[in-house]
Amino acid sequence: MFDFLRKSKNKEQPSPTSIQFKNGLPNHIAIIMDGNGRWAEKRGLPRTFGHRQGVEALRDIVKACVELEVKILTVYAFSTENWKRPKQEIDVLMNLLIEYMQSEIKELNKQGVKINPIGDIASLPPTVVNEIEKAVLMTKNNDKLTFNLALNYGGRAEMVRAFKNIAGLLQSGELRKEDISEFLLEKHLFTSGQPDPDLLIRPSGEYRLSNFLLWQTAYSEFWVTDVLWPDFKKKDLVEAIQDYQIRNRRFGGLDI
Repeated sequence: MFDFLRKSKNKEQPSPTSIQFKNGLPNHIAIIMDGNGRWAEKRGLPRTFGHRQGVEALRDIVKACVELEVKILTVYAFSTENWKRPKQEIDVLMNLLIEYMQSEIKELNKQGVKINPIGDIASLPPTVVNEIEKAVLMTKNNDKLTFNLALNYGGRAEMVRAFKNIAGLLQSGELRKEDISEFLLEKHLFTSGQPDPDLLIRPSGEYRLSNFLLWQTAYSEFWVTDVLWPDFKKKDLVEAIQDYQIRNRRFGGLDI
């Protein structure tokens, strides 16, 4: 029961290089990067130290996804609710994002990673928007890994935006009520044209979506681990994929 919320047992895993992932490899992995603050507090450090270490974890996981031939990686980097945090912490997060783009973009481009921001990007600080736009432009033709960075993103806000877009088309006469469908709504989401996540990973042991990809994760497999995000390594990603591979995905149907 509740297999979809199976938690990692953190048992020892085989070396990633010794495992074949071609059978049932998830095309799209989504990650809620949770636990930076708790990681720092456990060590008597300011929360900002946890965020910086979280960037290091992200660097390793993006590289691992390229190596494992995952096609799409979506990470929850900054939510619409994160604006409620202290200004100092928000400033650090914005500066870390700029640093990440500036220091990693050449390597990401070399690896064939395509940067694709999702969320209300225009409302971020201009310096952040500028770095994101440069990264998008540099990597637009890459096809090894699509890297969705969810920034100023909220699942509810995303759906409200889609509803407003559709309502505008109805009002202008470009759409009829009969034209409204799941497919139409998906076309107005930030992830338009992409398959839904096969696997959703949440470090830190929490069992919440936290307003992340509410529409897209309807049939995603959930995998939870007590490992805090700054300590999340390639071996943890491998364990999540291994667990995903033994699940029976029926999408509401029955086995035949």
